[in-house]
Amino acid sequence: MDYISRKEAVFETNRLRNDTIAAGRRHTVGLKTDGTVTAVGDNKYGQCNVSDWCHIVSVVAGNVHMATNTGNAHTIGLKSDGTVTAVGWNRHDQCDVSDWHDIRAVAAGCAHTLGLKSDGTVVAVGDNDYGQCDVSGWSSIINKPPLTERLYFWLGNQH
Repeated sequence: MDYISRKEAVFETNRLRNDTIAAGRRHTVGLKTDGTVTAVGDNKYGQCNVSDWCHIVSVVAGNVHMATNTGNAHTIGLKSDGTVTAVGWNRHDQCDVSDWHDIRAVAAGCAHTLGLKSDGTVVAVGDNDYGQCDVSGWSSIINKPPLTERLYFWLGNQH
């Protein structure tokens, strides 16, 4: 058995990607090593319809955290060419990402989706009732280098 120091173990843990699996309210999405995606669970809004996705490098899932909301879910896939694909619940146009390009990271909220562009700016689509999509003036948003393979870009329920 090889000995791994505590420092090496922490480094190895930090190298793991945090965007290879995603949990929606009632569905789970996984990114396979060949760039395809698999999904299981509730498919009421088509959020699991990812079987034809390929060249994906990151997945995220929209999630509703309030018991009064039912089944609102969408799945977002970041492709290797910097474009984005989406399926699922689209009441607020949160899946309208087909014209996005040059994207480095994606995040999915309850009813909105964000994309971090390579120049550090951010794009957003979806519900903006609380100003959660008011990101047009953002710049210099951090996306760690691929060496660490960790993205510091997340969303919550409605923020």
